[in-house]
Amino acid sequence: MGHLSLYLMLSLLWSFFTLGSFQLQSSQLLVLLQLRKHLEYPSQLEVWSNKDMDVCYSSGSTSMNVTCSMNAVTELRIMGDKPSRIGYFDGYAIPNQTLSENFSMDSFVATLARLTSLRVLSLVSLGIYGSLPNKIHRLSSLEYLDLSSNFFYGSIPPRIASMMEIKTLILDGNFFNDTVPDWFCSLSNLTVLSLMDNRLKGPLPSSIRRIGTLTSLALSNNEITGELPDLSSLSSLRVLNLSGNKLDSKLPNLPNGLVMTLLSNNSINGEIPKELGNLGHLQNLDLSFNYLKGMPPTTLFSLPNISYLNLASNMLSGSLPYQMACGQKLSFVDISNNRLMGGLPNCLSKRVAKFSGNCLTVDMQHQHPGSYCNGVHVERNNSNAKGILMLIGVIGGVVFVMALLAFGFFMMCQRYCSREPSEQHLLHKQVQEGSVTGVTSELLANARFISQAVKSGTQGIPMCRVFSIEELKEATNNFDRSAILGEGSRGKIYKGKLQNGVPVAIRCLSLSNKFTIRNLKLRLDLLAKLRHPHLVCLLGHCIESNGEGKIDSDMNNAFLIYEYMPNGNLRSHLSDSDLVKGLKWPERLVILIDIAKAVHFLHTGIITGFFNNQLKTSNILLDEHRRAKLSDYGLSIVADDNDKHGERGNDPNSWQMKILEDDIYGFGFILLESILGPSGLPRKQTYLLNEMAALSSQDGRRRLVDPVVLSTSSPESLSVAISIADKCISSDPSSRPSFEDVLWNLQYAAQVQSTGDSDQRFNCSPANS
Repeated sequence: MGHLSLYLMLSLLWSFFTLGSFQLQSSQLLVLLQLRKHLEYPSQLEVWSNKDMDVCYSSGSTSMNVTCSMNAVTELRIMGDKPSRIGYFDGYAIPNQTLSENFSMDSFVATLARLTSLRVLSLVSLGIYGSLPNKIHRLSSLEYLDLSSNFFYGSIPPRIASMMEIKTLILDGNFFNDTVPDWFCSLSNLTVLSLMDNRLKGPLPSSIRRIGTLTSLALSNNEITGELPDLSSLSSLRVLNLSGNKLDSKLPNLPNGLVMTLLSNNSINGEIPKELGNLGHLQNLDLSFNYLKGMPPTTLFSLPNISYLNLASNMLSGSLPYQMACGQKLSFVDISNNRLMGGLPNCLSKRVAKFSGNCLTVDMQHQHPGSYCNGVHVERNNSNAKGILMLIGVIGGVVFVMALLAFGFFMMCQRYCSREPSEQHLLHKQVQEGSVTGVTSELLANARFISQAVKSGTQGIPMCRVFSIEELKEATNNFDRSAILGEGSRGKIYKGKLQNGVPVAIRCLSLSNKFTIRNLKLRLDLLAKLRHPHLVCLLGHCIESNGEGKIDSDMNNAFLIYEYMPNGNLRSHLSDSDLVKGLKWPERLVILIDIAKAVHFLHTGIITGFFNNQLKTSNILLDEHRRAKLSDYGLSIVADDNDKHGERGNDPNSWQMKILEDDIYGFGFILLESILGPSGLPRKQTYLLNEMAALSSQDGRRRLVDPVVLSTSSPESLSVAISIADKCISSDPSSRPSFEDVLWNLQYAAQVQSTGDSDQRFNCSPANS
C-alpha cells in the first residue's frame, strides 16, 4: 500500500505540474486583456473576449499569435490593418487611422512591461502613436522588437541601449525624426537593425562599425546626410540598405561578406573603388542615381555571385572592353544615363541590359552624340550658350510631357468614361467564371500595388513578359524528348535556351477550360507579381487558345517560363551522405532560412494568402552556390488544384499527411528530412511521430540523424531545429507556429551554430573604433 500511495501521490504531482505548466497565470492574462483595452479592442484580438479560452492555444494566425512558456507569455505578435501614411501635419503625414485621443503611450508601455518574460514583441500597423518612452527598457528579456508601420515620432529612446538581449530591432515606417543614435554599438547581440522609412537626419554615426554581430543594416528612405563611414570591419554584415538618403561622400571600403548593397538615390561621388571587385559574395549592387564618375571597374561585372548590377544615372565615363568578362550569375545590368563610349561588351548582349542615354555605338537612336560624353569634365563650367541650350531643352521637355499628359487623359476618358463596364467590374465578372479557392476579385485587383519595401528586395529580378510559341519551340528544339527535365501531376518540364543564350525551364501546364483567355492572363499577371529572391523567377508565359478567346482543353495550352536552376533539387543533395561532399548542417540551415523567407512572403507579402505551395524537398531548387529557391508556388491560381487534399498521386517523393492543413506542416517535414536525411526518413506518419520523442536523447539522435548533420552541427543548434520541426508537424493545426516563429528559430539556430558555445560580448569602447 505504501508503494501504491507513493505512486498515486507522484502521479497527482506530475499531473499538477504538467497541466499547470501550460496554464497561463491569471496576472499574465489580465495584462493581455488590458493591452486589448489600450489598443481599443482591435478585431485581431476578438478571440480574447472568450473568458474560457486559453489565449496561448487560441492564437496562431498571421494577424495574432501568443506563445507561452512556464505560465508566462514569451512571444506576442499582433498585425493590425491601420495604414501608416494619411493626412499631413507640419510637413509630415499624420495618423487619421491612429488610436483615439484617449490612448496613452506611457500607460501602454507600462502595461507591456508587466510581461517580464517576453522575448518577442511585434506590434505592426496598429495605429499606435506618440513618443516611444524610455521605460521600454523594462522589457529586459526582449530579443526581437518590431514596432513598424505605426506613428512613433521624436527620438529613439536611449534606454534601449541597456536591453542587452536584443538581436532584432525593427522600427520601419514610423516618424522618428531625430538623429541616428550612436549607442547601437552597446547592443552586443544585435544582428538586424532596420529603421527604414522614417525621418531620421544627421550623419550616420561611426560607432555603427563597432556592432560586430550585425548582419543586416537597413536605413533607407530617411534624411541621413554626410559621410558614409568605412564599414569594412563588419565582417558579419550581409545586407546594407542606405538608399534614398542624402549621403554625399566617396564610397568607402565595404565588408567582404556583403550579399546585397543598396546605395541608390544619394549624392555619393568620386570613382567606384576597385576594391568592390573583391566582394565575392555580392549578389545585388545598386549605386544608381548618384554622382559617381570615371571608369567603372570591370571586375564588378565578373563577380562570381553578382546577379543584379545597377550603375544607372551617374557620370561614369570611358569605354568598357568588348571582351570584358561577365559572371555566370549576372542576369541584369543597368548602365544607362552615363557618359560611356565605344561598343557594348559582348557578354552584356546575352543579359538583360539597359544602356540608353550614353554615347555608345549601338542602338544609336537612344544614345547621345559623342560630344555629349567628351565634355563630361567641363560640364560644371557651362558657357552661356550651353545654358541657353539647356533652357530650350527643358522648355521642350515640359511641352512634350504636357502633350503626353493630355493624350493620356484623353485615353483614360475613352476607357473609363464610356458606357462599357469598368475594369474593376469586369474583373469581378471574370474571376467568377472560374474562381479558385482563396483567390478573390479583390486580391486580383490589388495585385498591381507593390510596396517599396518589396521592390528594394527584388530589384535584381527581370520583368515578366509574354513569349510566343515559336520562341519556345526554338528554345526546346520543338519540345524534343531529350529536353524534358521531369514530369509531374501538372505537366512536363523542359529545359530550353532562349535566343540570347539564357537557359530556362519551361513548364507545360494543363489547364481547365473554365477560364477565358482574359481571365487566365489576369491570373498569370497576378502570379508574376510574386517576386522574391528565394522564389524561382517567372520570366514569362505563353498561352495557346482555340482562337475564340477560350481555352482548348484538348491540348497543353499554357507554358510558364522560369529561370533555370543548375544545381538540382534539395532532395538529391540530401541523398549524398558523403561526409566531405554532402550538405553540412550550416549549409542546410541557410537553405531552410531561404525557403522560410520565401513562404513567409507568399503568406504575408504584397499579395497575401498563397497557401498549399507544394512544399517538399524536390521543389526546393539550388543554384551553383547552393542557395535555395522555391518552385511550384502559387500554381493553384492558374490550375485545378488536384492536390488540395494532400493527395499526391504516384509521386514517390511525397509522404505528407493526406489532409494538408497548411504550409507549416509541409515545411516541418522538409526540416525533418534535412535533419534525418531521406534514406532514414520513415514513410509512415505514426511511426515518424513516435520517433520524434527519440530525437530528444543522444542515443536517439545517433540512431536517426543524418551522419553529415551529426558531425557538423552543434548540439544546441540541432536541438532548436528539432524542436521547431516537432511543432510544425503537430497534429493540431492551431498549435503549429507561424512562419515568423519558424524563421526566427532557424535564424537563432544558425546564430548558435556560428558562435558555437562561446558567449562573448562585443566591447563598445572607443578603443575598438
